[in-house]
Amino acid sequence: MNKQCELIEKIYKDAAMGRYSTQKLLSNLKGKDNKITGDVEEILDGYSSFEEKAKNELLASDKQPVEEGSMAKMMSSMGIFKEVLADNSDAAIADLLIQGLSMGIIEMEKRIKGASDDINKDYLKLAKDFMKFQEKSKKKMEKYL
Repeated sequence: MNKQCELIEKIYKDAAMGRYSTQKLLSNLKGKDNKITGDVEEILDGYSSFEEKAKNELLASDKQPVEEGSMAKMMSSMGIFKEVLADNSDAAIADLLIQGLSMGIIEMEKRIKGASDDINKDYLKLAKDFMKFQEKSKKKMEKYL
């Protein structure tokens, strides 16, 4: 796969995994009285939007989007369930999200810095926008700590 598609594929995989994990988190919070829920739903919307944008770019390049494997998803689901079961306070949920967002920011920053000069500018902008979304979401979660 060329460098152009590698960047979009990374955005797609990260956004899809973020969406999946955030959906699992919200389903574990269902019926609980958490103030953080609305902000978590906004993060879910953001991940879904970036997943869709990256998917469309891949399809336009005749590439089939590939999500993370079922093992990664299962591990994520189990981790979320365990964490929420142990402590479902807004601070604990925010901490969990901040950890995931921080990993995403670091990975995307590496990809952006490692991008060659001939990378498609629209792809690079999408990567930067995705990283900004994660940074903004992380900042929003910090108020719950």
